[in-house]
Formats: sequence, structure tokens, C-alpha cells
Amino acid sequence: MNVFERYSPFIQDYIYRCGWKSLRGVQNAAGEAIFGTDENVLICASTASGKTEAAFFPILTLLDEKPSSTVGVLYIAPLKALINDQFGRLNELCEDEGIPVYRWHGDASQSKKRKLLRKPEGILQITPESLESLMINKHMEIPSLFGDLRFIVIDEIHSLLRADRGLQTFCLIERLCRLAGCTPRRVGLSATIGDPEAAGKFLAAGSGKGTVIPSFESGREVWRLSMEHFYNSAPQADEGKKMLAITPVPETPTDTAPKAADPGIGYIFEHTRGKKCLIFTNSREECEAVCQQLRQYCEANGEPDRFLIHHGNLSASYRESAEEDMKDDDSLLSVCATATLELGIDIGRLERAFHVDAPFTVSGFLQRMGRTGRRGDPSEMWFVMREEHWEARAMLPDTIPWYLIQGIALVQLYIEERFVEPPRTDRRPYSLLYHQTMSTLASCGEMTAGELASRVLTLNCFRNITQADYKLLLRHLIDIDHINRTENGGLIVGLTGERIVNSYKFYAVFQENVEYTVHSGSEQLGTIVKPPPVGDKIAIAGRVWVVEEVDHRRRDVYCTLVKGNIPAYFGDCAGDIHTRILERMYGVLNEDKPYPYLMKHAVCRLADARDAFRRSAMCSQPLVHLGGKMWALFPWLGSYAFLAMERFLKLRCGQRLGLKGLQSSRPYYMQFTMQATPEAFYAIVCDEAARDFDPLELVYPNEVPVFEKYDEYVPEELVRKGFAYGVLDIDGMKRRVTSWGKYI
Repeated sequence: MNVFERYSPFIQDYIYRCGWKSLRGVQNAAGEAIFGTDENVLICASTASGKTEAAFFPILTLLDEKPSSTVGVLYIAPLKALINDQFGRLNELCEDEGIPVYRWHGDASQSKKRKLLRKPEGILQITPESLESLMINKHMEIPSLFGDLRFIVIDEIHSLLRADRGLQTFCLIERLCRLAGCTPRRVGLSATIGDPEAAGKFLAAGSGKGTVIPSFESGREVWRLSMEHFYNSAPQADEGKKMLAITPVPETPTDTAPKAADPGIGYIFEHTRGKKCLIFTNSREECEAVCQQLRQYCEANGEPDRFLIHHGNLSASYRESAEEDMKDDDSLLSVCATATLELGIDIGRLERAFHVDAPFTVSGFLQRMGRTGRRGDPSEMWFVMREEHWEARAMLPDTIPWYLIQGIALVQLYIEERFVEPPRTDRRPYSLLYHQTMSTLASCGEMTAGELASRVLTLNCFRNITQADYKLLLRHLIDIDHINRTENGGLIVGLTGERIVNSYKFYAVFQENVEYTVHSGSEQLGTIVKPPPVGDKIAIAGRVWVVEEVDHRRRDVYCTLVKGNIPAYFGDCAGDIHTRILERMYGVLNEDKPYPYLMKHAVCRLADARDAFRRSAMCSQPLVHLGGKMWALFPWLGSYAFLAMERFLKLRCGQRLGLKGLQSSRPYYMQFTMQATPEAFYAIVCDEAARDFDPLELVYPNEVPVFEKYDEYVPEELVRKGFAYGVLDIDGMKRRVTSWGKYI
């Protein structure tokens, strides 16, 4: 098939206007899949490869040839900023042909929304949360809006594969299609899919169609990658050591920053000068701290401030201002950011990205790496791994540079195996079950328990949940007044439930803190949790402020700018690290191979870590003696299997081992005292792992492990069950313990 000739004339004209000489491989392959089949399509291609055009050129051609009588394309994206970015591109593509493009989110114009409701047509762009709102508040309009829907495009689909938000999105798609009576094809777009077959099944679930995954020659990936390690104070790892020849950083300007400051941040400061860069951190707290320090370097050197900040707790005006400033290709500013700039928002040509410490996932690393290297240049990432000097009496686990080893493992996993984290498909999402039950009742009104179950429990993501579990949930919701039973025996939302459902916060299924809005004069800075008392200082927007007033009723904080340097707190938590990353970390410590991207401090720090690894016998077995009755266990398991291991040792093995005082640095190691010998340890844990025990036995007595946003409204029995069967990776833990049988 000649895909270009198959495109509508207005698409061909657009390509000519853009000056493209030929279609890219992804565009030819996607065109053949969309034109040549009736299946769902998963388009996997690198950042800035033209995925959006690859999907929309054939979709708009089909829409042009046979116009839809309603909205023809529903585009779902995880961020409003991404929708706003794509809105301009799609408008430019569609305006000459008269295909309207609408946005539906909190910042979109009400007049445009009313226009769409009066005459549904074209393309509608929406976030999962706004789609939830639409399903609840415009329930009666869904058939007229989407009755002839042809395509659902899900952008950055990898971000929806491992959490409740993704399951919510696909619940909403199924509910919408049932209500509207439409059978649209689904098109998923992503730059970081590790297991395309599994992702394709996830995309297609409940659609009645299969998924085509187009293959094409994408060309050779070229990276500029460096990784350096810094102690937060002198001496550095290489001081006083003879070094082998190492490929130097492309440039090494004189460090003019104050010597007393953090050398890792000074390194970033020097290597962003005269360039346009992104500086990624793992948390909003770290983002604030890094931005504060970088701005202090500017002040100490008498330079203008050249650092911006972007994260989810900042006000929209702060974020949008940073995005606009970065779109200028001549800008020499750098922005400190979290995952809010990880996805495909266009902020122009970036020269390089920095990452402070290691990301949690290969997917996150690739997304952040892919923000650079557009317009023909290689992607460029500089890792900066930081660590405090350990005390002289520190025990072995504290002497391993975990972030450095994790960073190397992430890079090597992708280089060697093209590994990216797969979807999580084995969960029991009771929190989401509550949410979709309340959403369905709120949108549809009174129905019997059987009707409600037929609409909710049959959604694909609830396939692991039994009818008995659902009856238990409904009875509980009646007891707590979230649902009421009518005189006719039907179910409706109760008065207590209405207060939950009628809040705008109900539309989201991810956890939110109770947040206070921070003001400085007439300017809104963003939000924080747990505001300090008047007179104390807070950190937000990369600066320090003193609190002048706290209005707890309205949740407002009023403050004034001051000088200083303090930590921020937004309620962040560590991410989900996959077991393959921990296993590769063991490999990094156990092998002798060099990595060409390591810089001089990092080379020496890795050599020190490998030496400690071998001298301690960590290389030969997971249980290491620390002295006396103190032991360290290195299970090399990901977050949820590690969590299962902790509970398994305490609850199943603790008494037999004489184990006490177990403490963890999750998911790297755990320390404890025990009476048993190493041989007895392995024999006991292998014996217990071989037994057929109920996963609920790894939940502590009287524990209600609230894990997801709406768990507090779910019966305690189901919360415990969801945690034991859907969060804890007991199978992964058992496989690891069974492998220790060789030490008996």
C-alpha cells in the first residue's frame, strides 16, 4: 500500500507545506495497520518520531471520507498540558478541512463545551478525570455525543499500564461504548513499551477486537550518556587514587561556585551554563531543594537567575510560564522538574537533560531521556548521583551507593535487553470498584443491585472480583450511607455518598493530600500539605517564604519572600521498582565490566562498592553476617515482592528463626537479629515457602492496609484481601526463597 497516496488531499497538502520529503517508517506502518485492518492499533516509537501524525493522518482520512454524525475521535491524554500542546498541532492540521477540535478539561472554555454539546463532531481531547466528570454530569448526552464514535486515541499509554488510573480509563471507555452503542477502534501511542504483546492485550481488553502492533525499521538509537557520583562533601571517591584513562565529559569549565556548597549541584550549575536543559528529580521536595540551591549559586556568582521550576504542586500560571519560556529555542534557561515534564509536552529543542539520583523505572528513564535529542540531535542525559560519607562504624549495607548501582542497572537493562516494565494485570482493585460503583449510580440513577452489578462487575478490569465480594461491598456501602435502598428495592447514592461524589476531587482515583493554597500578595504560588505555624518558613516555587497567616477553614497560606534554604514537603513517596532492576543491580556489583558512560568519581565509587560486595560474601549468598547476632538480607526483589518478603519473615518465620528488630531500606536490604544459624535460616524459610498458605496470612492482625484512594470506604475484609492478593507479590517472593534451597 502507498500510504501517502491513500491519505486525503488535505493531509497530503499539509505534508507538502511542512516540507517533508517522505513519510517516516512509523507513519507508513501505522497507516497500513489503520487503513488495512479493523483492529485496535498500538504504535510504539521513540519520542519525537511522529507518532501523533502516524495515528491521525489515516484516522482523519477515514473521517474525511465518511464523516461521523457525532464526535468521531476521542483523544485521551494523561495531562492537560499535553492536551493543550497537541490541540495546536491538531487544529493546524484540521482547520482547512473544517474538522473541529475541542478540549474538555477544567481550563477549557465553557462556550466551546456548549458548542460541542449542541453539535457533536470532530475530535474531542480529554483527560481521564474529565471523562469521568462527563460520564457523571452529561450522562444523557453521551449517546448523542459519541453514538458514531470511530476511534479512541490513548496517548502516552505506558503511563496508564501500572496503576488504578489506567484501569479507570479503560472502565470509562467500556462504559461509554456501552451507553453510546458504539464500537470504536482503540489506538495507543507510546515511546516506552517493554512488552508490546502484553500492552496490546491491555489496550484491547473489553473491546471485542484484537490489537495490531505495526513493525518498522526505526533506525539506530544514539545516546550521549554520562553518570557521575558525588559525595556531598570532600573528599570525592577518586581522590588519592590512580585512574585509568576515562572518556572525559565534553567540557569541564572552571567550577566558580562556592566550595562549601553541594558539589553535585555545583556540577549541574556549571554544565547548564549557556545551555537549555531539563533537570529531573524524583520528588517535588527534591525539585524544590535543587532549584533553591541552583538559584543560590546564581546569586553567589553574581549571575542572573537562569533556573525555572515545574511540578504538580505549583499553580497553573507558574507551570505554564515555565513551559512558554522553554519553548523559545534561543532560551538559555533550565527548568527543574518532576514527572510533569516527563511526557510529550513540546518545550522546544533541549540540549541535554540531567537526572538527580536514579529514577525508579526504565520507562521513566527513557521518557526523560527522550525529552532531548529532537530535530536530529542525539538524546543526552547526565546522571548526578549523590551520597553522604558514611560514618566509620557504618555497617555494610550503608556503604553501598544504591542510587549509583540502580542507575547503572536501569541503563544496562535497556541497552542489553530492551527491558521496560510490563503492565500490571493481576490486581484486585477494590478501591476502583467502589469508585466506579458510585460513579455509575451517580450518572444512571436508581437501579437494582443486579442491574448495577451487570454494569460494573462485568467491566474487564474487575474480572478477578467475585459476586460475593461485590455483595459484601454493596451491603457495606448501604451501612455507611454511601448508598441507600429505595422503597422499590432499588439503589441510589446516599446523602453521605453524595458529599463524596459531588466533589470535583471524586473524578480522580489517584491519592491526593489535603492541600493548602499558598499566596504571596495577589500571586498564587501553588499548594502544600501540612502548613507550618505562622512565622515558620516554607519552600515552594524554588524559593523560601515566611508564613504570615494560615486560614485553616479556607485552606489558604499567606507568605512573604525571604532568603534561606529549607526542605520542602508535598507528601511524595517512592516509586514501584521492578524485580528485574534489583536483579540487574546484583549483576552490576558482581561483574567486572566497565561502563563507558561512567565518569571518574563514579568509576572509583563503583570499584569501592564491588570490592565491599566481594569481601562481604554478598556475591555468594543473600544472608550476610554483620557481627554478633546482627544479619543483613539482600533478596534482590522489587518493591512489592520485597514487601511480601518482610511480612513473610516476620509472620511466617520469625518465631522459628528467633528473629527480632527487622528494619528495611526498601527494596535494597533488611537488617535484623536472629538466633538461627545461616543453614537453619535457609532451611526454615524454604520450608515455610513450600507450604500452601493463604496470602491473607501476610496481613498483620487487626491491620487494614489502606493502599489506594478509596480504600477507606471499602469493607476492611476487602481492603485486606486486595492488599494480600493484588499488592503483595507473593509468587515473586516464593520463587526467590525457593532458589535459596542450594544454601541448605
